[in-house]
Amino acid sequence: MVQDNRSIIAEGSSPARERLFVRWLAALLLMVGLGAALYYWSAGLTLSHYDARAHLVVARRIVDSLTPGWKQIGAVWLPLPHLLNLPIVQWEWAYRTGIVSTLLNVGLLTAGLGALGAFLLRHTGSIAAAATGPLLISLNPNVLYLQSTPMTEPLLFAFSLLALDAADRWIVTQGRTGGGWFAVCLAALTLTRYEGWFVAGALATLSGLATWRNDRRRAFMPAAAVAAAVVAFLLLSRGSTGVWFVTSGFYEVDPASYHRLGASIERVWHGTRQNGTLVVILTGLAGALLAGSALVRGRVRPALLLALLAAAALPLYAFFNGHPYRVRYMIPVVVALAALSALVVAAVPRRGRAVVAAVLLVTAAWYRPPLDPEAAMVREAQWETPYRLERRQVTAYLEQAWDGTPILASMGSLGHYMQEASQAGFRIADFLHEGNGDLWIAARTAPARYVNWVLIEERAEGGDELAARARSDEQFLAGLERVAEAGGLALYRRTRQPGGPASE
Repeated sequence: MVQDNRSIIAEGSSPARERLFVRWLAALLLMVGLGAALYYWSAGLTLSHYDARAHLVVARRIVDSLTPGWKQIGAVWLPLPHLLNLPIVQWEWAYRTGIVSTLLNVGLLTAGLGALGAFLLRHTGSIAAAATGPLLISLNPNVLYLQSTPMTEPLLFAFSLLALDAADRWIVTQGRTGGGWFAVCLAALTLTRYEGWFVAGALATLSGLATWRNDRRRAFMPAAAVAAAVVAFLLLSRGSTGVWFVTSGFYEVDPASYHRLGASIERVWHGTRQNGTLVVILTGLAGALLAGSALVRGRVRPALLLALLAAAALPLYAFFNGHPYRVRYMIPVVVALAALSALVVAAVPRRGRAVVAAVLLVTAAWYRPPLDPEAAMVREAQWETPYRLERRQVTAYLEQAWDGTPILASMGSLGHYMQEASQAGFRIADFLHEGNGDLWIAARTAPARYVNWVLIEERAEGGDELAARARSDEQFLAGLERVAEAGGLALYRRTRQPGGPASE
């Protein structure tokens, strides 16, 4: 059985040297992260991505809702990012700008990259190698953009790297110390994004293998932490939506990859190439071979880096099941390959490590400039911008004519618009949406019986649920008049109840 202990793997650095290195590295990375956040904020791109706005809405609606409470956490997205942002978004300015949530991402990602640097320094004894991995990640333009927004991917990166470092420290003591922190990191990773389920599972498996021979009871602790987090989420899902796990209804199936393994693999590879440079990808794959070789020889600790690659399983599974292509789904793969690249730097003779590290960093920055306006993620974030600007016409009409009664709208499709509307003073409690349970179920069947206003997304992903009902049932919009439309968004106002007199 594979295992690790102090007699097998020598420590690459003293604790004092490691702490000093991590402090300087973290300070540098924090400056890079804050600088990028300021740059994208000044460019007006902090909330450019529709999901960045939607995540703020989900966090805020727990309090700001027609039916506030824990059920508003929902069950499509994992809950931890929204719980972390819950106190932040109650501050109106923070909710409207997303800046404080962005700073949270910058801080946590800096902590995660510092943990990666510490891990690499312990295993390689090389400052050049230990700095290469974090810097390759931090300077990637797609990572830089994501950490400059309230998106959840930066939290995935942060908790993955913190859990990696915690796993390594836990294995060193054969599970005698550090178990609590390791469990917290695994649970946080599991409750942040679904890619984290695969990464946490891989870390738990490798950690269990490394401690199995010495203490089988402790060896199960990592797996128990992951399982507990998954069960907690399933219970939340059941309580808030009535189903254990939501797997459909939030995207339109893309036949190009649906149940086509080859096409799904090609999409993962294509997205990885879009997000990273070929030199980093190839160097990372070489690093994966080195880590795999270490695992075969019974050295689990350096092989922990392989767990980061498990994130690739999620987009592969999603595309195979027809999920639309999103370039950001492959950014975790690029992060994993950047971290693994450090092992290649460490494999070079000592005198050449700094040179190899410098060449790798310069080449990566040359082909993917850190603030590249044409970076794949920056482009993806702005594809909806023209429609967002057009939708202001609908908001302007509402500002003038709205009577203060609930507006029926699908949060699954228009959550981002609800955040946009906050600029005009609209609260989430002004909208009747899926999170309102029975109120939504009743109103979506015959809107004019229950509400004076209806918003319908008619364009994105083929239109929302209300658009589908309107297409299939000619009586669905009876008693409603189309009063504004722009950017794929249509606004209806009640003129009368079905079968009743016209409203004044």
